[in-house]
Amino acid sequence: MKPAAAQQDIAYIDSDEVLEQMPEYASVQEELDQLEQEWRAEIEAQEEDVDALVEEFQARELLYTPDEQERQQERIREARREVERLRDEYFGPEGQLFQRQQELMRPLQERVLEAVEDIAESAGYDYVFDTAGEYLFMYAAPQHDLTEDVILELGIELETNN
Repeated sequence: MKPAAAQQDIAYIDSDEVLEQMPEYASVQEELDQLEQEWRAEIEAQEEDVDALVEEFQARELLYTPDEQERQQERIREARREVERLRDEYFGPEGQLFQRQQELMRPLQERVLEAVEDIAESAGYDYVFDTAGEYLFMYAAPQHDLTEDVILELGIELETNN
């Protein structure tokens, strides 16, 4: 087993603050805000269409035959499903806004990570973590990785990759 270091140098950054200072960040945010506004307007327009269908149905409900009432109600249900589908497509956990954000932010995040790694290695930091959101390690000195030691301690034979 490797001996534990007596003292390890630890540093931190606030990646949100770093990103906000990057000139490209403002244009990324602007593009995302514009997309969000466009998609919200589209959804609101469809919600207004649903409301109009409901009002029309309520105004004419007594004039419809039972079959016509069922058809109109199904039309309303389908219009509501379409609004929800669009909302999920644009704003859901795997929606287009999230995907676009990931796509636009990835190059910025990679530049920040490279800068962190360069500074950590040149200044001799063992660990650098990010205080934005949940604490996340941005860099860890490889000599502090005990993974193989733990595997060996458990009596598991390491597989060698050639």
